[in-house]
Amino acid sequence: MGIDPNYRSLPAAKEEQGVKIYGTYEPPTKLGIWGTIVGVDFDLCIADGSCINACPVNVFQWLDTPGHPASEKKAFPINEQACIFCMACVNVCPVAAIDVKPP
Repeated sequence: MGIDPNYRSLPAAKEEQGVKIYGTYEPPTKLGIWGTIVGVDFDLCIADGSCINACPVNVFQWLDTPGHPASEKKAFPINEQACIFCMACVNVCPVAAIDVKPP
């Protein structure tokens, strides 16, 4: 299934540390999609860390999400402006929770 590539057309539900959150945001079980350039579906993310390890420009950092059923931490695209569009994160995500689109 994976992340909805059309999520950017939804209104932002919230903003956290300068990163927009799209879709349903009802913590702790529904966290939506975080990021505009680099979007991470927090409801799909299983926190295996492959995107964090693959990213050559450190777009991601861990964010604690206690109580979420998929995992209690997520790959937060806090530095999405640094993205070089190499797509490494997209290619290694085992659950297809990441979408990258240049601004």
